[in-house]
Amino acid sequence: MPGPSGTPASDGEVRFCPFDFADALDFDPSLATLLAGEPVARIRLRYGSGEAWLVTGYDDVRTVTTDRRFSRAAVVGLDYPRLTPEPIVQPEAINVMDPPVSTRLRGLIAKGFTPRRVEAMRARTRHVVDGLLDELAAAGSPADLMAHLALPLPLTTICELLDIPAPDRPQLRTHAWAMMDTVAGGRDRAVRAKRALREYFDTLAAQRRRQPGEDLISVLAAARDGDELLGDDELAVAAMVLLVTGQDTTTYQIGNIAYTLLTRPALLAELRARPERLPQVLEELLRFIPFRKGVGIPRVATEDVTLSGVTIRAGEFVHVSYLTANRDPAKFDRPDELDPHRPPQPHMTFGWGAHRCLGAPLAALELQVAIGALLERFEQLRLAVPVEQVRWNATSIWRFPLELPLAW
Repeated sequence: MPGPSGTPASDGEVRFCPFDFADALDFDPSLATLLAGEPVARIRLRYGSGEAWLVTGYDDVRTVTTDRRFSRAAVVGLDYPRLTPEPIVQPEAINVMDPPVSTRLRGLIAKGFTPRRVEAMRARTRHVVDGLLDELAAAGSPADLMAHLALPLPLTTICELLDIPAPDRPQLRTHAWAMMDTVAGGRDRAVRAKRALREYFDTLAAQRRRQPGEDLISVLAAARDGDELLGDDELAVAAMVLLVTGQDTTTYQIGNIAYTLLTRPALLAELRARPERLPQVLEELLRFIPFRKGVGIPRVATEDVTLSGVTIRAGEFVHVSYLTANRDPAKFDRPDELDPHRPPQPHMTFGWGAHRCLGAPLAALELQVAIGALLERFEQLRLAVPVEQVRWNATSIWRFPLELPLAW
């Protein structure tokens, strides 16, 4: 089957990969099989036209995400292989730009996530967390962690950073969720959601240009790269991407991490005895937990490239799996074990290279504060239902418990 530029697909078996595995937080066996036996594999996904390469090894993933012979910008306008019925990307979004174009925009957005600015948010984040935990306690045991902490905290944090009015936040979150839906019948809903988000942020960005405040959108509106400002479309889409990405991963990882700790009593006891180790343990949890399904946005090879003995032809789609990179035995000793004492090594949960998540420092801060405060506040915390009764999301690209009933 031809690639996006008409280049014939390379010879070899093509695997259909729905990547719909959703059994708690077990690792997807199809990904494990590809990593072990076919680290550069030809695949077909549920949506989109044609086929793609899937790169699973740590070093090869690093190459694809840093080598300019692989272009994200080249996927714009193409019906690329994907997990969602409607493409998530916006044409002007930073996550489909290539260096050096993306370098300028990333530099401007990064001004909102400097270590100093993020650390200054710690006290406010703790205040929000304490209030949410007050509500959890008031609800009485048992209570749902997802509803009382995991869902509201990241949304509140990113919306305060962008100064989005509180009444608008629930609908914006609903739109963001609709865009991540993997169910075929959800395409029309995803199209409407993407359009509604874009219209909202077009209006909001224009308003902040006229009447700037102290929020991140206003900071970006005024930020300069030499004599250049962000264009109107760039500003609106940057704000939209920040809203969507600024609350999804953190929301689901709060639930995933809490579940993982509560189902590993020895690890939980160790953290209670030595809470200062939480940042290091969180890094290992982020590496270990399969927080999403399959793949994200692909790239297109702009010339022939050989990876692990396989030649990828110019014009072919290339997906990477950060999940398998985090489990590569060539990089991590005993990668399928959760080892809280593992020496620090860079994981790829927040991506890599030119598209590594700019908000990763904020996500790390939120996780430290939320998990730390939760364990500090509830000394007898435990799951309120048997493990097999925890229900897991099965209809979006993310993996997380739909509810996480806790007792104390």
